[in-house]
Amino acid sequence: MSDSTTETIIVVGASSFIAQAFINQTISEKEHDLPLTIISVSRQSSLIPPTMTRPTLADNMTQNVTHHHVSCDYQQASISTCIAEMSSMVGTITKIIICNGILHSKTTNEPTDNENTGTTHLMPEKRIEDINSDALQQLFYANSIVPMLWLSALTELLLQQPNKIDNPKCVISILSARVGSISDNRLGGWYGYRASKAALNMLIKTTAVEYARRLKRVKLIAFHPGTTDTPLSKPFQANVPAGKLFTPEFVASQLYNIMVNIEPNSEASYLDWQGKEISW
Repeated sequence: MSDSTTETIIVVGASSFIAQAFINQTISEKEHDLPLTIISVSRQSSLIPPTMTRPTLADNMTQNVTHHHVSCDYQQASISTCIAEMSSMVGTITKIIICNGILHSKTTNEPTDNENTGTTHLMPEKRIEDINSDALQQLFYANSIVPMLWLSALTELLLQQPNKIDNPKCVISILSARVGSISDNRLGGWYGYRASKAALNMLIKTTAVEYARRLKRVKLIAFHPGTTDTPLSKPFQANVPAGKLFTPEFVASQLYNIMVNIEPNSEASYLDWQGKEISW
């Protein structure tokens, strides 16, 4: 473990638009005299910006910021290897965001962290006859299982952190979606995506119950970013009301402020981009 006075941010699924905007937001908010370590994780061997028009990590690099990139194929063995590699890099972990997830498999320029790796064409189901077992497995693996594998593996690192009541908090945000709310489901459809996000929410909530005993200074958030201008939402943007299609930079800023201001309370929170509670 590196110097415990160094703040550490871990970003999983770091090639996504929201993840890279969050990294840049973190650097821009950094207090200049305090050291900061950013650990990014993606399938790529290096952190590649989603588009050439967006600022890269290097563009925003300032004094006392260290960046480590770790490559991962998001299988359980690879995640464990990543955690072992991270163990010598981390200082005091204050923020973790997990950005993996898929909705469809339309051809895009989206980096491979969120790409469909199976052979079944993915699009949200409009009716129950559209249910496909291969598609469901892909959705559940990317949206439910991968984030949970990361939470499980990261617990080892978090248990090495100071965990007394007066120690710094660590906030973990996992990208969820409002459609994962069981009680808020009034429109139907999108069976696999809804169910995989609902499963993710239950896994987060269950983890929080255990963390209340073992990691009292850790706060878990299931985060709904709203409809963000990324390849994930691209096929559905025509139906988005005016003013409700957000930039990744806006979403990252909202999430960053939520994570800074929220306090651990031994429970998981299911929040939208405004910081408002969503019914589980």
